Amino acid sequence: MSSHNVRFYPYDQVPVSDTTWSLHTGPDGRIYSSACSEGRGGVAVVVARYNDEQDALEYVLDAADIPQDPPSAGRAAQCKIHYGFAPSPREGILYAATHASAPGAGEHHFNVNADWGDERKAFLGSILMAYDTREERMLWSRVFIPREGCRCLAYDDERRQFYAVGWPRNHFLVYHLDSGELTDHGRIGSINPQAIWLDRIGRAYTTDDFGRILRYDPDADRLEETPLYLPRSEFASGWHHVVYDAVAAPDGESIFGVSWTVQPHLFRHWPMDGPDGRIEDLGAGTQAERNRHHPISFFQDHAGGLVFGADGMLYYVAARWDPSVTEARRRSDVDGHLISLAQGIVMQLDPDTYERKEIAELDRGDDKAAHYVSRGSMDRNGDLFFGNILAVPSGIFRVEMNCPEPPGVDGLNLRMWG
Repeated sequence: MSSHNVRFYPYDQVPVSDTTWSLHTGPDGRIYSSACSEGRGGVAVVVARYNDEQDALEYVLDAADIPQDPPSAGRAAQCKIHYGFAPSPREGILYAATHASAPGAGEHHFNVNADWGDERKAFLGSILMAYDTREERMLWSRVFIPREGCRCLAYDDERRQFYAVGWPRNHFLVYHLDSGELTDHGRIGSINPQAIWLDRIGRAYTTDDFGRILRYDPDADRLEETPLYLPRSEFASGWHHVVYDAVAAPDGESIFGVSWTVQPHLFRHWPMDGPDGRIEDLGAGTQAERNRHHPISFFQDHAGGLVFGADGMLYYVAARWDPSVTEARRRSDVDGHLISLAQGIVMQLDPDTYERKEIAELDRGDDKAAHYVSRGSMDRNGDLFFGNILAVPSGIFRVEMNCPEPPGVDGLNLRMWG
């Protein structure tokens, strides 16, 4: 394995944080991440930014300050930003949409269905925030999905409209930024997809419960099914085979992604290839060696954090564990999932040859989980960053790439979705 210096940055000012669902490069070329708190009532999400001059985290936005829904309101907390960052390169704004799962202050449990009609406890709705990275301040905030959280978000900077999947109803939504109109294109299944991606002409894509690719055509204002499905392992039925992560190739002609299921597969989507596009199966994203007689949690068997480096290579983080180990021990994740000890291995994939190699291992410096990575991104210096899940406090990893020619702000290919 090649030698790359890896450093972990915990959210020292948000010690109860338990997840980093969103991590993104802002229009200023700096890394932003969400310090989420799902396991404690009444705690609002905080947005952290990596300060590359001081080599430290700074905290730039606190959802507790949102006037529409402060923690003192007592409703279900604005506890996280779940794949809900989206930049506007033209305006220098980083948008962020909140999500729900934690109860309000003083409460011990949140049930979105049972509390739906409770005016005291129900979630107010996902709040869209606009953070100006040039002036370093929040410009405005507004409720844009009433009563529901935002599971994933994408932004079309030219059409000035957002695409989102709401939770728990799992509807595909279009939000028009200038008019404030929210258009509901209906339910797409029972399991929320974890990403929405765009092609170079602005069409939006996501998946249904069985991995079928859905496409939204903004010119026709129509959500349609395609005949394409995400690839999967032979033993899998296809159910719960939703998209987890996706990133556009530097030339914008294809999208690399990974599914959210047992033994997730990497895929390459060619949206412009024919009327329906084309899918390539790049094989399992995690290890083939496994004990198939024992169930493996999604929280162990995981690949995520897809990001293109300044060298044009694709990077991601895959979990690796000893397949002979059958006993699992409880980790410090919010839901108490049982997972075996696993390593988080940073992989490099050549987009031309599909050759893979290991370049680094993530290490928090303690005995807590480092293998489950939500999102990855590259900053203006060419270093790679990954979001940490399943440990308290949460935080982010930085992998030093020793880039001889840093991309700077102008050389970044910003991801327009969370």
